[in-house]
Amino acid sequence: MKNTSPKDKGTLLISVLQGHFKGEFNLARFKPICLFITALCKVKRINYDRLASEFDTEVDKGSSYRRIQRFMKEFDFPMKLVSSLIFNLLPVRTNLVLVLDRTNWKFGTKNINILMLGISYKNVAFPLMFKMLDKRGNSDTQERIDLVRQYVEWFGKQSIDCLLADREFVGDKWLEFLNENNIRYYIGLRNNFKIYSYQKQKEIKAFWLFNNLRIGEFYHYPKIVSLHGQKCYLTGSKTFDRDGKMEFLIIVSFNKPEMAMVHYKQRWQIETLFRGLKSSGFNIGDTHVTDLDRLEKLFLLT
Repeated sequence: MKNTSPKDKGTLLISVLQGHFKGEFNLARFKPICLFITALCKVKRINYDRLASEFDTEVDKGSSYRRIQRFMKEFDFPMKLVSSLIFNLLPVRTNLVLVLDRTNWKFGTKNINILMLGISYKNVAFPLMFKMLDKRGNSDTQERIDLVRQYVEWFGKQSIDCLLADREFVGDKWLEFLNENNIRYYIGLRNNFKIYSYQKQKEIKAFWLFNNLRIGEFYHYPKIVSLHGQKCYLTGSKTFDRDGKMEFLIIVSFNKPEMAMVHYKQRWQIETLFRGLKSSGFNIGDTHVTDLDRLEKLFLLT
């Protein structure tokens, strides 16, 4: 079986990538990248066999399959180049809302765990940079700090409006890092987290500040509190979970607590991103690749 398309649909893509990467790769390296991307847009599935069958080339599928394998094994594809390409394609590059989250899936006994930093834009988060986690469970503080530091190094702190994250991403060193670097944040907080109230002069559970709210009502507590020794503000709302059980949505912020709910709603856009990469889009969980270096290349290409 041969794909004998008369015209290379990757020509325009090659010129775009060559213009951005500016001599980082030679033409022989650009071609497999473009063949992979155009095939991926057709099959929407990270499966080497399916991708090889859609390579826009006159060689047989077996040769294309081996070409993909060699590329994944041998080619150095720096994240900074891909992240810079995505960043430079954004229509706006200031006052950006960053969204930090983690996604995972399991292939056999292997846990695939990825810490992702995206940019919120028009109801979706664009993937920008990520870290493959060689473990199960949550990321640790240093992994989060390293990812944000890398963003600041590449794109500048002045480009950030705020950072959003869910309840997994709370800790003393993490909040200290954000505070010291004046990075505004809106991060979810578990209901039973204990905070120190300067007004009450004692430690209390965070939800006590919002216990008198009606369902759907939200309130930004006007007094500074201490969380893990870090001074911050809290905003809260009383709502129902998916099972109909009453719960609190509590958000910790660096400043401007009155904007917490407005910004935090955008956090869900990274879930749209993950669906696009996984079940409702490119089905990246279908890959049988478990080597972290090769998985990173797959994510960069996708």
